[in-house]
Amino acid sequence: MRHISKLATALSLIGSLIASSALAQTIAITGGKVITNTKQGQIENGTVIIQDGKIAAVGAGIAIPDGATRIDAQGKWVTPGLFSPLSGVGLVEVSAESSTDDSRAGDSEFSAALKAADGFNPKAEAIAITKIEGMTRIAVSPSAGSGIFAGSGFIADTSGGFNSISKHNAFMYAEMGERGANIAGGSRPAAWAYFRAALAEAQAYRPGRKNDDALLNSADAIALKPAAEGRMPLLIHVERASDLMAVVRLQRAQPKLDIVIIGGAEGWMVADALAAANMPVILEPQSNLPGSFESLGATMMNAARLNQAGVSIAIAQLGEAFNARLAVQQAGEAVANGLPWDVAFAAISSTPAEIYGLSGQIGSLANGMRADVVVWDGDPLELMASPDHVFINGQAQALVSRQTKLRDRYMDLSNATEKPFAYR
Repeated sequence: MRHISKLATALSLIGSLIASSALAQTIAITGGKVITNTKQGQIENGTVIIQDGKIAAVGAGIAIPDGATRIDAQGKWVTPGLFSPLSGVGLVEVSAESSTDDSRAGDSEFSAALKAADGFNPKAEAIAITKIEGMTRIAVSPSAGSGIFAGSGFIADTSGGFNSISKHNAFMYAEMGERGANIAGGSRPAAWAYFRAALAEAQAYRPGRKNDDALLNSADAIALKPAAEGRMPLLIHVERASDLMAVVRLQRAQPKLDIVIIGGAEGWMVADALAAANMPVILEPQSNLPGSFESLGATMMNAARLNQAGVSIAIAQLGEAFNARLAVQQAGEAVANGLPWDVAFAAISSTPAEIYGLSGQIGSLANGMRADVVVWDGDPLELMASPDHVFINGQAQALVSRQTKLRDRYMDLSNATEKPFAYR
């Protein structure tokens, strides 16, 4: 409901930008407070030049190319597009209808071989909802079903295009802790025995060599091999401090593994060990209630304490197929509980890009980067702020979703020339 007064103007300008981009391919955003996520820091009264889908220049007092389409951002904030580091966006349309839910496969004979990209629907309603809140990139993961390895996740933009996936097999997701124990046979020792054996099998796997006692079928072994050899990030969901230490011990035993922690509700208890192991944590700062026995030590100070210890953090609305956009609110809450603003903003923009090996492409405003840019009407971490303009790869995006269309349809029925059927 926050775009009401600006919708007509925004749609008109977006239409002209889309038309002009096909001709000039040059856009100048001027006069705003520019958040670069680089050594340039924050630039007051700054200018961002977009040309041919990339950032051509960032700074103050930059000359505007002739023929450029100008956007006046005076009094506004200009930032890189936001990046949700983990979600199920595009895998679920209606959670209560199983035929629209491709997030997990509880009855499948495959686990690690499952590819979330095969179930992605870029036209899902949640894509537009995510985009109009300033999120231009999403890391999408499957959920564990029949095995502790859920499968591989992917990276996509939120343009809604059928070519929006930029990295199909971006990471492998594994479920440990309480749920992993349940899946693996009923205990954490069972889960860790399976986990270590599966990694060893994947590392040793060679095509044509058949092992009658193998835990993994060949498809799962092939899919797990890149993560088992450290060539793909391995995301491990754990919450309890003792489970986190088990992951630290795994990292010490196999230093080539590229491990990323998911959750880490009790991470503050072992923050120094996590920092020494150089393992990033994707967390939910608002997780402060003991929803399970593995998160009895949850606190809203978790993000600040992990950062203070030197742990790289990214912020997500975990377990969400519809509200990944709320990671922005999560970041704001983290600031309210001691996390520095620049760290919180990086946690939903440049840090996820670093985690997935994309820091040279997205997450910052610098020459040569993909032009994922958002112009906000205020501080993006303030709850009431919202985007006025969103660009993905230099293309202006319509800030429209099914919800905004319904809002507009029913907002002023007294003056409607043609009322909806039920109101006639």
